[in-house]
Amino acid sequence: MAHDPALDAHEHTEHAAHAAHEHDPFISQISITVAILAVLAAVAGSLETVEGGRALGAASEAVLKQDQATDYWNEFQADGLKRHIYTIASGSGGALASGYGKTAQKEGAKQAKDREKALDYEKERDALRRESQIHEGRHHWLTGAATLFEIGIAMSTVAIITRRHWLWYAATFFGVGGLVLLGTAYLF
Repeated sequence: MAHDPALDAHEHTEHAAHAAHEHDPFISQISITVAILAVLAAVAGSLETVEGGRALGAASEAVLKQDQATDYWNEFQADGLKRHIYTIASGSGGALASGYGKTAQKEGAKQAKDREKALDYEKERDALRRESQIHEGRHHWLTGAATLFEIGIAMSTVAIITRRHWLWYAATFFGVGGLVLLGTAYLF
């Protein structure tokens, strides 16, 4: 079954609203905490999905750039072989020797262009790999944040049932930890 952070946030908010109708100040405070944590969990879950998609997209683009670089390196090698063959042919003498020499020079110039293109694609590949790693790192931080928010929600629910203040404090602590991870995802 798919995990839908927005739907989960809505459900937690409804449960918190029902609990708040008991007119107990402690229960009302916990209900507000649950609602806040549910919204934060939904935000972290949504951002986590976005960052995961961006990481995958950049990684896929990097693979394409590597394929393009490989194509140009193959051309580079083929042009080198052609240049070498034409150089040998031009050295053998005969009526076509000067033409072979010019063709060898053309192949050498083409080989230099192929090398530059291959190197450019490799630079793009490396930049996309770094971008993918950044998004993947954010994805991991956001996964941790969403998990801490969910733990805080669960502990708040138990605090409502047992009326234990320390559980609510612990839930709030987990929520603050989730906020720290959420902020860390975009600071580094």
